[in-house]
Amino acid sequence: MALIPLFAILFFVASPSNAYWPPSPSYRPSSKFRPVNFYKGFRNLWGPQHQSIDQNALTIWLDRTSGSGFKSVRPFRSGYFGASIKLHPGYTAGVITSFYLSNNEAHPGFHDEVDIEFLGTTFGKPYTLQTNVYIRGSGDGTIIGREMKFHLWFDPTQNFHHYAILWSPKEIIFLVDDIPIRRYPRKSPETFPLRPMWLYGSIWDASSWATEDGKYKADYRYQPFVAKYTNFKVGGCSAYASRWCRLASASPYRSGGLTRRQYWTMRWVQKYHMVYNYCQDPKRDHRVTPECWG
Repeated sequence: MALIPLFAILFFVASPSNAYWPPSPSYRPSSKFRPVNFYKGFRNLWGPQHQSIDQNALTIWLDRTSGSGFKSVRPFRSGYFGASIKLHPGYTAGVITSFYLSNNEAHPGFHDEVDIEFLGTTFGKPYTLQTNVYIRGSGDGTIIGREMKFHLWFDPTQNFHHYAILWSPKEIIFLVDDIPIRRYPRKSPETFPLRPMWLYGSIWDASSWATEDGKYKADYRYQPFVAKYTNFKVGGCSAYASRWCRLASASPYRSGGLTRRQYWTMRWVQKYHMVYNYCQDPKRDHRVTPECWG
Protein backbone atom coordinates (compact mmCIF):
# COMPACT_ATOMS: atom_id res chain seq x y z
CA MET A 1 0.00 0.00 0.00
CA ALA A 2 1.38 3.41 -0.96
CA LEU A 3 2.34 5.70 1.89
CA ILE A 4 0.18 8.81 2.32
CA PRO A 5 2.34 11.95 2.28
CA LEU A 6 2.41 13.91 5.51
CA PHE A 7 1.17 17.02 3.64
CA ALA A 8 -1.95 15.12 2.55
CA ILE A 9 -2.62 13.88 6.08
CA LEU A 10 -2.33 17.39 7.50
CA PHE A 11 -4.56 18.81 4.79
CA PHE A 12 -7.19 16.19 5.52
CA VAL A 13 -7.12 16.91 9.24
CA ALA A 14 -7.52 20.63 8.59
CA SER A 15 -10.02 20.23 5.76
CA PRO A 16 -13.44 21.92 5.48
CA SER A 17 -14.90 19.07 7.54
CA ASN A 18 -12.96 20.51 10.49
CA ALA A 19 -15.02 23.74 10.45
CA TYR A 20 -12.45 25.49 8.27
CA TRP A 21 -10.03 25.83 11.18
CA PRO A 22 -6.55 26.60 9.80
CA PRO A 23 -3.66 24.17 10.27
CA SER A 24 -0.99 25.11 12.77
CA PRO A 25 1.81 27.33 11.44
CA SER A 26 4.19 25.59 13.91
CA TYR A 27 5.70 28.90 15.03
CA ARG A 28 4.33 31.51 17.43
CA PRO A 29 6.01 34.90 16.91
CA SER A 30 3.89 36.52 19.64
CA SER A 31 5.68 34.36 22.22
CA LYS A 32 8.94 36.17 21.44
CA PHE A 33 7.71 39.55 22.67
CA ARG A 34 6.91 40.70 26.19
CA PRO A 35 3.63 42.45 27.00
CA VAL A 36 3.80 46.25 27.07
CA ASN A 37 2.14 48.22 29.85
CA PHE A 38 -0.47 50.44 28.22
CA TYR A 39 0.42 53.46 30.37
CA LYS A 40 4.09 53.20 29.38
CA GLY A 41 3.65 52.53 25.68
CA PHE A 42 0.54 54.50 24.71
CA ARG A 43 -1.52 57.59 25.39
CA ASN A 44 -5.07 58.65 24.70
CA LEU A 45 -5.50 60.37 21.34
CA TRP A 46 -9.16 61.38 21.47
CA GLY A 47 -12.33 60.58 23.40
CA PRO A 48 -10.70 60.21 26.85
CA GLN A 49 -14.14 60.00 28.45
CA HIS A 50 -14.78 56.91 26.30
CA GLN A 51 -11.73 55.00 27.50
CA SER A 52 -10.99 53.04 30.67
CA ILE A 53 -8.20 50.74 31.84
CA ASP A 54 -8.51 47.87 34.28
CA GLN A 55 -5.43 45.73 35.03
CA ASN A 56 -3.76 46.73 31.74
CA ALA A 57 -6.90 45.84 29.74
CA LEU A 58 -8.12 48.81 27.74
CA THR A 59 -11.80 49.37 26.94
CA ILE A 60 -12.89 51.99 24.42
CA TRP A 61 -16.41 52.65 23.22
CA LEU A 62 -18.50 54.56 20.74
CA ASP A 63 -21.85 56.17 21.44
CA ARG A 64 -23.80 59.00 19.87
CA THR A 65 -21.48 61.60 21.37
CA SER A 66 -18.02 60.23 20.57
CA GLY A 67 -15.71 57.33 19.89
CA SER A 68 -12.17 56.96 21.18
CA GLY A 69 -8.63 56.34 20.04
CA PHE A 70 -5.12 55.77 21.38
CA LYS A 71 -1.59 56.16 20.03
CA SER A 72 1.88 54.82 20.82
CA VAL A 73 4.24 57.19 22.56
CA ARG A 74 7.05 56.44 20.09
CA PRO A 75 7.16 56.21 16.29
CA PHE A 76 8.71 53.11 14.72
CA ARG A 77 10.47 52.33 11.48
CA SER A 78 9.85 48.58 11.71
CA GLY A 79 8.68 45.98 14.19
CA TYR A 80 6.08 43.55 15.50
CA PHE A 81 2.84 45.16 16.70
CA GLY A 82 0.17 43.00 18.32
CA ALA A 83 -2.80 43.13 20.68
CA SER A 84 -5.49 40.77 21.87
CA ILE A 85 -8.88 42.24 20.96
CA LYS A 86 -12.48 41.33 21.75
CA LEU A 87 -15.24 42.84 19.62
CA HIS A 88 -18.77 43.99 20.34
CA PRO A 89 -21.51 41.42 19.59
CA GLY A 90 -24.81 41.97 17.82
CA TYR A 91 -25.60 44.87 15.49
CA THR A 92 -22.44 46.89 14.81
CA ALA A 93 -23.06 48.12 11.26
CA GLY A 94 -21.14 51.27 10.45
CA VAL A 95 -18.76 50.83 13.40
CA ILE A 96 -15.03 50.36 12.82
CA THR A 97 -12.74 48.84 15.43
CA SER A 98 -9.11 49.25 14.36
CA PHE A 99 -5.47 48.53 15.15
CA TYR A 100 -3.04 50.13 12.73
CA LEU A 101 0.19 51.91 11.88
CA SER A 102 0.14 55.41 10.43
CA ASN A 103 2.07 58.66 10.05
CA ASN A 104 -0.97 60.75 9.16
CA GLU A 105 -0.26 63.34 11.84
CA ALA A 106 3.33 63.77 10.65
CA HIS A 107 2.43 63.81 6.94
CA PRO A 108 -1.17 65.05 6.63
CA GLY A 109 -2.56 64.49 3.15
CA PHE A 110 0.49 62.42 2.16
CA HIS A 111 0.66 59.63 4.72
CA ASP A 112 1.40 55.91 4.91
CA GLU A 113 -0.83 53.44 6.75
CA VAL A 114 -1.04 49.71 7.50
CA ASP A 115 -4.46 48.67 8.77
CA ILE A 116 -6.23 45.93 10.65
CA GLU A 117 -9.88 46.98 10.66
CA PHE A 118 -12.98 45.14 11.79
CA LEU A 119 -15.92 46.21 9.66
CA GLY A 120 -19.17 46.34 11.59
CA THR A 121 -21.94 43.93 10.71
CA THR A 122 -25.67 43.23 11.03
CA PHE A 123 -27.45 40.51 12.99
CA GLY A 124 -26.55 36.99 11.91
CA LYS A 125 -23.65 37.97 9.65
CA PRO A 126 -19.94 37.52 10.44
CA TYR A 127 -17.48 40.29 11.09
CA THR A 128 -15.16 41.14 8.21
CA LEU A 129 -11.50 41.67 9.04
CA GLN A 130 -10.02 44.08 6.52
CA THR A 131 -6.28 44.46 6.02
CA ASN A 132 -5.07 47.43 4.04
CA VAL A 133 -1.91 49.24 2.99
CA TYR A 134 -1.69 52.90 1.94
CA ILE A 135 1.43 54.52 0.54
CA ARG A 136 1.63 58.31 0.52
CA GLY A 137 -2.16 58.61 0.37
CA SER A 138 -3.54 61.92 -0.80
CA GLY A 139 -6.56 62.02 1.48
CA ASP A 140 -8.70 63.71 -1.17
CA GLY A 141 -10.53 60.69 -2.56
CA THR A 142 -7.70 59.39 -4.73
CA ILE A 143 -6.14 57.19 -2.06
CA ILE A 144 -5.18 53.82 -3.51
CA GLY A 145 -6.23 51.15 -1.04
CA ARG A 146 -4.83 47.65 -1.15
CA GLU A 147 -7.56 45.77 0.68
CA MET A 148 -7.75 42.08 1.47
CA LYS A 149 -10.75 40.97 3.53
CA PHE A 150 -11.40 37.84 5.56
CA HIS A 151 -14.19 36.12 7.44
CA LEU A 152 -12.56 34.61 10.50
CA TRP A 153 -12.78 30.95 11.55
CA PHE A 154 -14.07 31.94 15.00
CA ASP A 155 -16.48 34.43 16.55
CA PRO A 156 -14.31 37.43 17.54
CA THR A 157 -16.95 38.63 20.02
CA GLN A 158 -16.71 35.57 22.28
CA ASN A 159 -13.09 35.71 23.38
CA PHE A 160 -9.87 37.68 22.98
CA HIS A 161 -7.79 36.80 19.92
CA HIS A 162 -4.36 38.14 19.03
CA TYR A 163 -4.00 40.31 15.92
CA ALA A 164 -0.62 41.53 14.73
CA ILE A 165 1.29 43.38 12.03
CA LEU A 166 4.92 42.52 11.27
CA TRP A 167 6.50 45.40 9.36
CA SER A 168 10.07 45.05 8.11
CA PRO A 169 11.96 46.92 5.38
CA LYS A 170 11.11 44.17 2.90
CA GLU A 171 7.59 42.95 3.76
CA ILE A 172 4.45 43.35 5.84
CA ILE A 173 2.82 40.27 7.35
CA PHE A 174 -0.62 40.25 8.98
CA LEU A 175 -1.27 37.58 11.62
CA VAL A 176 -4.27 36.29 13.57
CA ASP A 177 -3.43 34.15 16.60
CA ASP A 178 0.08 33.76 15.11
CA ILE A 179 -1.37 32.47 11.83
CA PRO A 180 -0.15 34.53 8.86
CA ILE A 181 -3.12 35.57 6.72
CA ARG A 182 -1.45 37.99 4.32
CA ARG A 183 2.03 38.94 3.14
CA TYR A 184 2.60 42.25 1.36
CA PRO A 185 6.11 42.29 -0.17
CA ARG A 186 8.20 45.31 -1.01
CA LYS A 187 8.23 45.43 -4.78
CA SER A 188 9.52 48.99 -5.05
CA PRO A 189 9.94 52.08 -2.84
CA GLU A 190 6.86 53.55 -4.54
CA THR A 191 4.58 50.75 -3.33
CA PHE A 192 5.90 50.25 0.21
CA PRO A 193 5.74 52.34 3.42
CA LEU A 194 9.25 53.28 4.52
CA ARG A 195 8.76 56.36 6.72
CA PRO A 196 8.34 56.02 10.51
CA MET A 197 4.83 55.32 11.78
CA TRP A 198 3.03 55.29 15.13
CA LEU A 199 0.77 52.50 16.37
CA TYR A 200 -2.91 53.37 16.85
CA GLY A 201 -6.21 51.83 17.89
CA SER A 202 -9.70 53.30 17.69
CA ILE A 203 -13.45 52.78 17.51
CA TRP A 204 -15.45 55.19 15.36
CA ASP A 205 -18.49 55.71 13.12
CA ALA A 206 -17.76 54.97 9.46
CA SER A 207 -21.37 54.56 8.35
CA SER A 208 -20.65 55.96 4.89
CA TRP A 209 -18.66 52.87 3.85
CA ALA A 210 -17.97 50.33 6.60
CA THR A 211 -20.82 47.82 6.18
CA GLU A 212 -21.68 46.61 2.68
CA ASP A 213 -20.38 49.87 1.17
CA GLY A 214 -22.53 51.99 3.44
CA LYS A 215 -25.81 50.16 2.94
CA TYR A 216 -26.20 49.68 6.71
CA LYS A 217 -25.50 52.56 9.10
CA ALA A 218 -24.61 52.78 12.77
CA ASP A 219 -27.78 52.43 14.86
CA TYR A 220 -27.39 54.11 18.23
CA ARG A 221 -30.29 52.23 19.71
CA TYR A 222 -27.61 49.57 20.32
CA GLN A 223 -25.04 51.91 21.90
CA PRO A 224 -22.52 51.83 23.42
CA PHE A 225 -20.37 49.84 21.00
CA VAL A 226 -17.46 48.48 23.00
CA ALA A 227 -14.00 47.18 22.03
CA LYS A 228 -11.54 45.63 24.48
CA TYR A 229 -7.76 45.46 24.01
CA THR A 230 -5.16 43.68 26.12
CA ASN A 231 -1.83 41.84 25.86
CA PHE A 232 -0.15 44.59 23.87
CA LYS A 233 3.10 43.40 22.32
CA VAL A 234 5.44 45.76 20.54
CA GLY A 235 8.99 44.98 19.54
CA GLY A 236 11.34 46.27 16.90
CA CYS A 237 13.11 49.45 15.93
CA SER A 238 11.83 52.82 17.04
CA ALA A 239 12.48 55.82 14.84
CA TYR A 240 15.16 56.88 17.35
CA ALA A 241 17.07 53.57 17.43
CA SER A 242 20.40 53.13 15.69
CA ARG A 243 20.31 51.85 12.15
CA TRP A 244 21.85 48.61 13.42
CA CYS A 245 18.73 47.81 15.44
CA ARG A 246 17.80 44.13 15.20
CA LEU A 247 14.69 43.65 13.08
CA ALA A 248 11.66 41.76 14.35
CA SER A 249 10.70 38.57 12.54
CA ALA A 250 7.49 36.58 12.03
CA SER A 251 9.44 33.32 11.74
CA PRO A 252 12.47 31.57 13.28
CA TYR A 253 14.58 33.18 10.56
CA ARG A 254 16.50 36.18 11.87
CA SER A 255 16.46 37.54 8.34
CA GLY A 256 12.64 37.58 8.36
CA GLY A 257 10.31 35.93 5.89
CA LEU A 258 8.06 32.94 6.50
CA THR A 259 8.76 29.24 6.76
CA ARG A 260 7.38 26.81 4.21
CA ARG A 261 4.79 25.69 6.77
CA GLN A 262 3.73 29.29 7.44
CA TYR A 263 3.34 29.92 3.72
CA TRP A 264 1.16 26.83 3.41
CA THR A 265 -1.00 27.90 6.34
CA MET A 266 -1.39 31.38 4.84
CA ARG A 267 -2.44 29.97 1.47
CA TRP A 268 -4.95 27.73 3.28
CA VAL A 269 -6.48 30.72 5.06
CA GLN A 270 -6.69 32.68 1.82
CA LYS A 271 -8.34 29.77 0.05
CA TYR A 272 -11.06 29.20 2.64
CA HIS A 273 -11.48 32.52 4.47
CA MET A 274 -10.54 35.37 2.15
CA VAL A 275 -13.61 37.16 0.76
CA TYR A 276 -11.94 39.99 -1.18
CA ASN A 277 -8.56 40.62 -2.81
CA TYR A 278 -7.96 43.95 -4.53
CA CYS A 279 -5.57 42.29 -6.96
CA GLN A 280 -8.41 40.10 -8.23
CA ASP A 281 -10.98 42.90 -8.52
CA PRO A 282 -11.72 43.59 -12.23
CA LYS A 283 -13.12 47.02 -11.31
CA ARG A 284 -9.77 48.22 -10.01
CA ASP A 285 -7.21 50.03 -12.15
CA HIS A 286 -4.22 47.75 -11.71
CA ARG A 287 -1.90 50.13 -13.50
CA VAL A 288 -1.59 51.87 -10.14
CA THR A 289 -1.00 48.64 -8.19
CA PRO A 290 2.03 47.10 -9.94
CA GLU A 291 2.58 44.73 -6.99
CA CYS A 292 -0.40 42.76 -8.36
CA TRP A 293 1.38 41.98 -11.62
CA GLY A 294 3.50 39.14 -10.35
